Amino acid sequence: MTKELRSSLLLLVTAMIWGFAFVAQRVGMDYLEAFSYNAIRFALGSISLIPVIKYFGSSDKGENSKDNKQVIKYGIIAGSILFIAATLQQIGLIYTTAAKAGFITTLYIVLVPIIGLFLKQKTNIHIWLGAIIATIGLYFLSIDENLTIQFGDLLQLIGAVFWAIHIIVIGHFTRRVNSLKLSAMQFATCSVLSFIVAFIWEDIQLTNILKAAVPILYGGIMSVGIAYSLQAVAQRHAKASHAAIAMSMESVFAAIGGRLILGERLPARGILGCGLMFLGMLISQGENFNFKSIRASLSSTANLEERS
Repeated sequence: MTKELRSSLLLLVTAMIWGFAFVAQRVGMDYLEAFSYNAIRFALGSISLIPVIKYFGSSDKGENSKDNKQVIKYGIIAGSILFIAATLQQIGLIYTTAAKAGFITTLYIVLVPIIGLFLKQKTNIHIWLGAIIATIGLYFLSIDENLTIQFGDLLQLIGAVFWAIHIIVIGHFTRRVNSLKLSAMQFATCSVLSFIVAFIWEDIQLTNILKAAVPILYGGIMSVGIAYSLQAVAQRHAKASHAAIAMSMESVFAAIGGRLILGERLPARGILGCGLMFLGMLISQGENFNFKSIRASLSSTANLEERS
């Protein structure tokens, strides 16, 4: 097995972990409110990166006090943006399904290069074609017959914009400091901000935390610590276009997890919307994707609905 193929498979596993994290987040909301869940989840995520930093971070940047001060500064900025994005996503999950949240959130793949236009970054026809198809898909997935968007879907859409901004900011900061340390710092910042709001507005009880232990552990350790580590290792040898395609599968896994674990069902209109959104995401990445794999992915999602 080549390094590139192994990296693509690792990224696919990462996408699967993140996709099923939408299920964990919905289940966690049965016991905890949004800010409490995110506070504990990101605290665990930050802590879980400590051994990864010990293992991978020694040969990276950020070894002197000046760089560590930059890590703190950049981590607070990135963590604040992450706090907004994660809050919108978590609250939005109260009002929408894991499948819809997964597909709408993954729109950041299209939004990143579009936002990049305002930063004078180059774009191409694939971006605009993908954006148009994804927008049509969003219409079928989230806009009802009265031409209104559901509240939960709207929160996820606004959140996708902040996820895109977050990716751009992280891309800028990781060229200057240790990426693992930056991640740990931003997760810690997001956790602290979530704890502050939770202590003010929510009722945090230990019994509820214990009841939500499994989704909290999955959301914190699996989707943050382990998945981020896999991504960091895999992207060393994966082509950017292949990595983006693999990561876009997060939305498909969110739909599969929502159906298998939560019993969520999408109408035919919603399935069409998901398919168009996924196709738009892939087209936006350029020419390096396989239409057979797209059809297979969409067919598997449709077949899952039919079997239900």
